[in-house]
Amino acid sequence: MKLHTVLLIGALILASFQVSFPQANTGPLVILHAGSLTVPLNRLMSAFQESHPGVRFAAEGSGSRTAARKVSELGRLADIVMSADYTVIDELLIPEFADWNIEFARNTMVIAYTDRSAYADEIRPDNWYEVLTRPGVIYGHSDPDVDPCGYRTLMVWQLAEKHYQIPGLYQKLVDHCPPGNVRPKSVELIALLQSGDMDYAFEYRSVAVQHGLKFIELPDEIDLSRAEYADFYAEAKVPISGEAPGTMITKIGKPIVYGMTIPKNAPHPALAVEFVAFVIGPPGQKILAELGQPPIVPAVAERGWDKMPPALRALTAPEG
Repeated sequence: MKLHTVLLIGALILASFQVSFPQANTGPLVILHAGSLTVPLNRLMSAFQESHPGVRFAAEGSGSRTAARKVSELGRLADIVMSADYTVIDELLIPEFADWNIEFARNTMVIAYTDRSAYADEIRPDNWYEVLTRPGVIYGHSDPDVDPCGYRTLMVWQLAEKHYQIPGLYQKLVDHCPPGNVRPKSVELIALLQSGDMDYAFEYRSVAVQHGLKFIELPDEIDLSRAEYADFYAEAKVPISGEAPGTMITKIGKPIVYGMTIPKNAPHPALAVEFVAFVIGPPGQKILAELGQPPIVPAVAERGWDKMPPALRALTAPEG
């Protein structure tokens, strides 16, 4: 082979590496995530960029079920999917679109409000349901069909009826919350609280902390935060839309656990592994804790641990 031909082939190979290598290592890293992770994810991305200055991100928040369906139904390419309910990944992405699921954080259901909220000076952990159902009080939650915080709100109401032993309380709370008070994702309710258009919103504790809102702490028996109450939580059951159009599934109450995965067709899998490792490692855990999002230490991967990249297996436990 002539020298100039060899040089030409070499130049073409080098050029291909110069084009593809930076893209593979700088992104944009596409992250489809639960809306409640917006604030911590912004901090996590900024911190990651300190040691990876060339990396770019394209983060898109929505309800967790919507995020998963962007991959499973709309064919969107994503490097990472982060859900406020780990079971969303199990139900909608595994095994066709993903192999494993990391449980990495917890949360707690609370009732968020402001100084402008009706009866803000009267509401307490032992009378919240009475205050909310007073005439003129406006409260809301997210859509159960697209956002875990929505079906978790309905679970809280069901459990409250049992815990306080008040027959009909669940239906009363449903009746006093018209469809207009329901939004696609829980973080959309924040603006309504801050503007005074809504008095109370059922939110995650982390979201209330991150936005400087007041909030009512609910009893452990109904706030979906404690593993020791898992059997009682399981008494709550909420029907929501299923994976196929026109079908329904039943969500059963569980302690709140967030999950994340890297889809099988992720455009930048190596970089995605690095970022996931950062999130579940000490730096990421510290950021989550600072923002009111208790990390699971170590993170757990009960689904697909043996199929995970070695770098992530080293940071996770196969069972909790």
